Parts: sequence; C-alpha cells; structure tokens
Amino acid sequence: MTEWRIAGPYFESCNCDPICSCRMVDGADGSRAQYRYCRFAVGWSVDVGRHGEIDLSGRKVVMVGYWDEDEPGAPWRVGVYVDSGATDTQRELLGAIVTGRLGGSPHKQYGAAISEVLFVEPGAIEISHDEGRQQLLVKGHVDARARKRFETESTVTCGVPGHDRAGYEVVMDVLDVKSPPFEYSYEGNCGFAASFDYNSD
Repeated sequence: MTEWRIAGPYFESCNCDPICSCRMVDGADGSRAQYRYCRFAVGWSVDVGRHGEIDLSGRKVVMVGYWDEDEPGAPWRVGVYVDSGATDTQRELLGAIVTGRLGGSPHKQYGAAISEVLFVEPGAIEISHDEGRQQLLVKGHVDARARKRFETESTVTCGVPGHDRAGYEVVMDVLDVKSPPFEYSYEGNCGFAASFDYNSD
C-alpha cells in the first residue's frame, strides 16, 4: 500500500448548539447529536501532504453532509469539494483520504461511518483559521463563519481531527450550505477548531 500523510489546521461546524454533544468534554465520551439530523461542513487546509511521490501540500478540502440519528448505525452521507487548483489526481486522492476510502487515520476516527460519497468536485475554496473568526467558503455552495470562541474551562476534543489533538469550540455566525442534496442554514450554532495529522498507518 502506498504511504501517505496530510496535516494542517482544521475547522468544522454543525447544527448543534455549543458545546456539540458529540464532543469529548474533560475526557467524558460524547453522546448522540443534539438534534435528530446532524448537518455539517468540515474543512481541512493541507499544509503538508504527500501520497507516495504525489505532492498534496497547499490544497484545501471541504466536506458537507449529514446523518440521521434515528437511522440504524447513523450512516453519514457526504459530498467533498477540493480546491480548483488541484489536479484530477490530487482531487481524487484527497477525496478518498478524507472520506476514509484509503484507510488510515480518517477511516479509524470517523470514515467508517460514511456510507455514501455523493460527489467529489472542484470548488473555489477559501479557508481562514484566524482564532475565533474562522471561515469556510466554497463559492456558491458553502458559507460557514465563526463569531467568537466559546468560553469554557473544560477540555474539548473532537473525533474527526482526533481526540489527541488540542482544540476549542466556537460560536458560529452562520452555517449555510447549498450543495444539493445538502441544503441547510443555521445561526448561532457550534463549530470546532483544531489541527489534524492523518496518515496511512
């Protein structure tokens, strides 16, 4: 199997109120999503990345989707955007990595829950990781903007970047997704910022 690794800053938002009930708080396991449907947008900025001899660094990836807590197994259905500067090969590889289709860290941490990948497409992506003012933008499809850091003295972690990664909760201005069949919009909901470091091991 070809060895690979991608790493960099991470930002996500879903429709739960902060702190998202899925998070681990002070070492206590999270529970089911606050609402029946968890709807989300997740963004990775690949500062360092390689799949064998193929350079993946400098690319940006956004995944949107949902799961239904009342559906047996709560399988995720997702779609993926990779920045339009990526080659076809880079887009294919990054889509496969972040959805867990290439195994490794993503599959172990969350990818096994993904039942359907409905699209992997190029997009005009902008991601800002400024503390408490994070943004995920995919032109015409995704607008997710943080308002501020959520104040808490608890230690909060998320399974997607990994519970071994330091991170923090934020309050969102907006999470707006128009990526058929994924269409939803929320204000004042939760978000989470951390780093990620995924590999093929």
